[in-house]
Amino acid sequence: MWLLDKMLRKIVKNGELIVHEAGGKIHHYGAPDPARAPVTIRFTDAATPNRIARDPRLGAAEAWMDGRMTVDGDDILGLVDLFRSNAQWDMAADSGLEASAFKRLVHRATHGWDRLNWESRSKRNVAHHYDLDDRLYSLFLDVDRQYSCAYFRDEDVSLDQAQLDKKAHIAAKLALAPGQRVLDIGCGWGGMALYLHRVADVDVLGVTLSEEQLKVARARAEAAGVASRVKFELIDYRNVTGKFDRIVSVGMFEHVGPPHYETFFAKCRELLADEGVMLLHTIGRMGKPGTTDLFTSRYIFPGGYNPALSEVISASEKVKLIASDIEMLRVHYALTIRHWYDRTVAARKEIEALYDARFWRMWTFYLAGAMTAFSRGGLCNYQIQYIRRRNAVPLTRDYIGEAEAALRAKAPTP
Repeated sequence: MWLLDKMLRKIVKNGELIVHEAGGKIHHYGAPDPARAPVTIRFTDAATPNRIARDPRLGAAEAWMDGRMTVDGDDILGLVDLFRSNAQWDMAADSGLEASAFKRLVHRATHGWDRLNWESRSKRNVAHHYDLDDRLYSLFLDVDRQYSCAYFRDEDVSLDQAQLDKKAHIAAKLALAPGQRVLDIGCGWGGMALYLHRVADVDVLGVTLSEEQLKVARARAEAAGVASRVKFELIDYRNVTGKFDRIVSVGMFEHVGPPHYETFFAKCRELLADEGVMLLHTIGRMGKPGTTDLFTSRYIFPGGYNPALSEVISASEKVKLIASDIEMLRVHYALTIRHWYDRTVAARKEIEALYDARFWRMWTFYLAGAMTAFSRGGLCNYQIQYIRRRNAVPLTRDYIGEAEAALRAKAPTP
């Protein structure tokens, strides 16, 4: 315990952490915070504390998943947020918490292999996460199964409304017109494609590498009677052919991998009509390039990586795609994931029946870590509009707000 004790005394300053060793000894860290209840953790064996100290995020995750570390009240979010609040990204540069150059170099070198997402590997990586039991996602997502950052015009709106507003926000930036041909790269369960057709009378091709998502998306198009105009295919974006007036990609770029960014944008430019518009919605980093932590790459998103804005722009500018509009969503994903986390906690019995208790603990750790990465860490979302011709969109951004308001008025409230 001495190694973990040393680390905790250095890190935990604000908020109380109470640690119970397996042998009964109790340790106290930090100071009372009126806005935060004390967090109490308990170890079931003597080896786990130092295991965590050697690799804090992965060690804590696996200890929580295996039941070797418990949190009173099963409040894993409280524990993760306590640590994040003591090392908030915005203040890290001022407090000396940034990793050393050597540590960053080693971490980057050991994680480089995981970023190589060639076609066969991309499909395996997608299946690992998105081909889970379909019922799992229905338990924590909104009614349209939007598994990406929502758009909160007000923090108190429902998740369903925020996801509907996200679709309107994106559609407005696409500057759609009836009869256009739209490509949706990484179409998920088909919600965005179906929405775009419904509100703008466009034809949409959605492509995915998830067989489970493909089944649902096709069934939804058939049920809506629009399968002839909203089509879905199991195909890698690299193998799509033809020309499209509009391209949209939401929550897929995180799975491309930096070695393939230029390939991705070159393909998009090839597919985009001369006067076309593309909208890329992706998780990103507020700061410079980084790496994916071992817990996420091992258990949640193998091959996944959240890019810095500089990485995205440097790749797209090489193929002469014009970044005509860039918006950062700073806290929207934290608000989104809070809904997902609360729903996952409420659905514990159902999720454990689908899988087991270890899976539920893994999923809550994933969501707790993700939420705090957006609320206190360095993650955000970027929406980048691309064009091939500088006059492809109106002179000012006014059209976006006007179109968005019209779309919100047209679309039904959830």
